[in-house]
Amino acid sequence: MTMLVVVAERGRPRQPLVLTEEERKVLTGWVRRRKSAQALAQRSRIVLACAEGLSNTDVAARERVSLPTVGKWRKRFLERRLDGLGDE
Repeated sequence: MTMLVVVAERGRPRQPLVLTEEERKVLTGWVRRRKSAQALAQRSRIVLACAEGLSNTDVAARERVSLPTVGKWRKRFLERRLDGLGDE
């Protein structure tokens, strides 16, 4: 007999981050392009990982950044999409 165990995440539920195909292409391009600013490449990796369904904690560990950093870029992307990833 197989048992299914569901583990609830702690904290506030996060809004799902779903990318269009075009957004995914642009983000992947920013990650791969040698001339991309490293900050933009990292922000792109954060958003791509969030779109994979990873928790903010998992994304922070993968990218070696703080939880507030992941939360900031997730939120900015959801509010302003690709335009939200640039420096203000």
